[in-house]
Amino acid sequence: MINQLSWKVGGQQGEGIESTGEIFSIALNRLGYYLYGYRHFSSRIKGGHTNNKIRVSTNQVRSISDDLDILVAFDQETIDLNYKELHDQGVIIADAKFNPQPPSDTKAAMYAVPFTEIATELGTSLMKNMVAIGATSAVLDLDIQVFEVVVKEIFGKKGQQVVDKNMEAIRSGFEYMKEKLGGSIETMHLEKADGKHRLFMIGNDAIAMGALAAGCRFMAAYPITPASEIMEYLIKKLPAVGGAVIQTEDEIAAVTMAIGANYGGVRSLTASSGPGLSLKMEAIGLAGITETPIVIVDTQRGGPSTGLPTKQEQSDLMAMIYGTHGEIPKIVMAPSTVEEAFYDTAEAFNLAEEYQVPVIVLSDLQLSLGKQTVEPLQLDQVEIRRGKLAQGELPEVDGYFKRYEVTEDGVSPRVIPGMKNGIHHVTGVEHAETGKPSESAANRIAQMDKRFRKIENIKFKTPVYKNAPHEEADLLIVGFNSTRGAIEEAITRLEQDGLKVNHAHMRLIYPFPTDEILPLINSAKKIAVVENNATGQLANIMKMNVASAHKLVKILKYDGNPFLPHEVYSKCKELF
Repeated sequence: MINQLSWKVGGQQGEGIESTGEIFSIALNRLGYYLYGYRHFSSRIKGGHTNNKIRVSTNQVRSISDDLDILVAFDQETIDLNYKELHDQGVIIADAKFNPQPPSDTKAAMYAVPFTEIATELGTSLMKNMVAIGATSAVLDLDIQVFEVVVKEIFGKKGQQVVDKNMEAIRSGFEYMKEKLGGSIETMHLEKADGKHRLFMIGNDAIAMGALAAGCRFMAAYPITPASEIMEYLIKKLPAVGGAVIQTEDEIAAVTMAIGANYGGVRSLTASSGPGLSLKMEAIGLAGITETPIVIVDTQRGGPSTGLPTKQEQSDLMAMIYGTHGEIPKIVMAPSTVEEAFYDTAEAFNLAEEYQVPVIVLSDLQLSLGKQTVEPLQLDQVEIRRGKLAQGELPEVDGYFKRYEVTEDGVSPRVIPGMKNGIHHVTGVEHAETGKPSESAANRIAQMDKRFRKIENIKFKTPVYKNAPHEEADLLIVGFNSTRGAIEEAITRLEQDGLKVNHAHMRLIYPFPTDEILPLINSAKKIAVVENNATGQLANIMKMNVASAHKLVKILKYDGNPFLPHEVYSKCKELF
């Protein structure tokens, strides 16, 4: 009996690899298991190796597993590229069509199953992925009826006959493994799950849901991996609440439309990845100087330029903080789980309006596209705060309204177009309190100081996620975004080795929460900063804000793949 399982399916892009993993994981999610899924895919529509690795557990998991129990292969390339992840008791289930050859240096058992032949006999070779699910179910000794509801949900619109055929394909794969291969199969019995109903979703969907819950009613965006799902989700959902999505001709149009909508009083969003954010930078500066609230999502991917569009990287930190020319206040937040992606995005809209600044929600490919089990989201935890947005009738003024009034907290009263007595000038050049252009040195200093006063006292509920049981730690591990799961598992192993390890995961990147993390830094003998980039951007930001350079070590990975727990563990272990 095992309490967790790692399963991977692979083949050529366009062969139904994603749907295979989807059906398998949704069914197990319905049984109450915790899951974590990560797709490796190519930056093309069809062709090229792709795989979907699903981790199934009776406990919460937030990382890809180090090894692999079952590999389902639709081609030889899948075996050749992935077999080394299999442990000695692992199993390869391969389509007999390509005459699979087991590598000489693996102890994993291999079974050739005629996925394609069985599916073709049932009516179409497209159902070979269902045959593979059935074969997997036999190895796990699963009741195949758990897939019936999922199959009906996915194929029900095509008619009951299609549903029945797909279930027959699953049954045929199951029976082949059970009957034809007989007692030679060693089943892997998963411990029974708790049966509780939980969500199973990607980070991008959580971001979109957070925006919806926050009252966002307009999105302008241009499709780009790995951010497109945010737009795709809101295209379906916003019209139902009176909102709209516009697919623009480019990223510049997207961000300026969103700025315009926010200026008009509509909570608005735009989302992109690194290349798109580069194009948005001038307009983000416009939002900064005009003090127009806007929420921008950046889902990081491999760069520079087109780089690795479908691979993991965390190399946009410096760009998000310092990418605009000139200096403007902004907020950069970095959720680390799907739940946080939902709640943080909702809060981003509040912060944007309260402080009248651009707020960047920083994600990465692993968080945005990786699929996680999520506890039911609590909508009653989402509140809407609109800051100093004027309500009702404004008092009469002599001349223009002081939209950029110099105030003690740096936040000026805000009006939307059409409000009586609220007329003011808006421009991207430096301006006086009424918005009229001004090149006065005294005014320049007053307006710059005013804008930056806004973020001196940002109220963010959890700027640093802390798991710090030790008053004095041998090691403090710091990360951000999706590295959290791998770090948490590495810490468990390090603690078993007798080391005292604390964990700080950065959720607010800018303004940097020095006061929050400084005590943990001071109480640690060594600090390891774990990040998916080549230069250690988070580590360098820490050096700029806290005196920690003498004991700080960078643990970096930039090959396009996420960290595995054993990689973090072994690198940290080398420090002692």
